[in-house]
Amino acid sequence: MKSAYLNPLLWLILSLTLGLAPFSPEPHLWEKIKWVSSGAEGMRFIDWFDLVLHATPWVMLIISSSIAIKNKAK
Repeated sequence: MKSAYLNPLLWLILSLTLGLAPFSPEPHLWEKIKWVSSGAEGMRFIDWFDLVLHATPWVMLIISSSIAIKNKAK
């Protein structure tokens, strides 16, 4: 039985919506990644939580896609 939480299509949709929202002036996740890569100076707990919130769909997309590819290879 395939679990819904391992469905790569679900995580792709969530990655392109929640993972990138808000879209302008630049994707929020990209903004947070740049902030962390420049030293994360001035980041508060809420900013770290926001980073985790927006990155989770992308991480789950990678995990679910890897599992799907591995299962397909069997």
